[in-house]
Amino acid sequence: MGNKPSAVENCLISAVGNDKSLVAGQSTVGYQLSHVKPYNLDIPVNPSAVTYPNTSEQVAAIVKCAVDNSLKVQPRCGGHSYANYGIGGEDGSIVVDLKNFQQFSMNKTSWQATIGGGTLLDDVTKRLHDNGNRAMAHGTCPQVGIGGHATIGGLGPSSRMWGSALDHVEEVEVVLANSSVVRASEDENADVFWALKGAGAGFGIITEFKVRTQAEPDKTTLYSYGIQAGNAQDKATAFKKWQKLISDPDLSRKFASQFIMTELGVVVTGTFFGPQEEFDSLNISSRLPDADESVVVLDDWLGVVGHWAEDLALELAGGIQSNFYAKSLAYTKDDLIPDAAVDTLFKYIDESDKGTLAWFLIFDLEGGAINDVAPDATAYGHRDALFYHQAYAVNLFGHVDDTIRNFLTGLNKVVTDALGHDLGAYAGYVDRALGDDGPSKYWGENLKRLQQIKKAVDPQDVFHNPQSVRPEA
Repeated sequence: MGNKPSAVENCLISAVGNDKSLVAGQSTVGYQLSHVKPYNLDIPVNPSAVTYPNTSEQVAAIVKCAVDNSLKVQPRCGGHSYANYGIGGEDGSIVVDLKNFQQFSMNKTSWQATIGGGTLLDDVTKRLHDNGNRAMAHGTCPQVGIGGHATIGGLGPSSRMWGSALDHVEEVEVVLANSSVVRASEDENADVFWALKGAGAGFGIITEFKVRTQAEPDKTTLYSYGIQAGNAQDKATAFKKWQKLISDPDLSRKFASQFIMTELGVVVTGTFFGPQEEFDSLNISSRLPDADESVVVLDDWLGVVGHWAEDLALELAGGIQSNFYAKSLAYTKDDLIPDAAVDTLFKYIDESDKGTLAWFLIFDLEGGAINDVAPDATAYGHRDALFYHQAYAVNLFGHVDDTIRNFLTGLNKVVTDALGHDLGAYAGYVDRALGDDGPSKYWGENLKRLQQIKKAVDPQDVFHNPQSVRPEA
């Protein structure tokens, strides 16, 4: 801190037991680089302070400081928000970094795990594995934190079998806007629990999760098909075959798949949670275009999850700060892209000035167990999603320019124009360009109830970012 801490800084220092090392303010040396650490370098944010509490009571005291000084609050776990909402998304907020919340235990009767709110997915995987060879559904980037991931959705390769990450959450300890520390579950503070499972950052700071776990699969088959597609029409044909494959209502829930397009070409890749003989019986290769096929079978679960992380790193994402822009769309079984529109889409991609060579488009199969849960059972807004697409572009040489933005915006427009209606967006791929329409795209018909709960538990909108849920008027 500077030589003369402000009243807010003094309050925060007191909140964390007078340990000045647990509070960084704007006058702290290296504040932006070492404490703010924006994930998307294209969106500068300057919070009032970043705090590193050790206990739930300290979190509560920090929230009270913010309220008493009319400041907004946002929790941060991995800090992977595409629009830096984990650092508030706006100047002047208080950031509660949960990195010190690393508690873990496993009930070996119920196989329910207790996980600290600051745990990164890499550590979640390892701790579950080390305590009974257990697992849960979550995404593939090891540096993402469970705090944001399991309160916004949390989609990954095993989600078709086990549901989203938030579907594993059975109870939480959460700090509310009135500085109370409460437990929330389907039986206790049920409205808060409902809201936290899909829109968490707008309702509280979760310091502890209790989650159901699954036994690790014995054998896992990793597959990759490098599609021989040289021109736009070949790529369109490949996508049509993939879309037909993944829209088969009888497709095994053990089968996860991505259609990935980059400057280098097209790859269909994914995981089958079973032995190769069972995978081979699906005849996947015969349902795709000619391809360079690679199939690897692993019986080491940590190796499987590590492979996912390596794949993702190759596609430019992961834990690296950069100047980037991303957009997404959520497709239901009724939103399959017509063949003519697929042709138009891949022609658009082929002919557009993208403004960068560092771009990718991922179509990611969902469905399965995620769709089993009723649309209004949790706040998560896309229970009917069969697949998503995420388009992502990085400017390696500075800020994202209009050429890059226009490429990604136009890509989405080709799809929505063809389908004749708007599609939802995944809140985990937050998109500031959606502006005030963001919440309705993220949470759909659940938004109204979220606004009502927000009015009841956070009427002053303490837990705030530019597109979080606002209290009902």
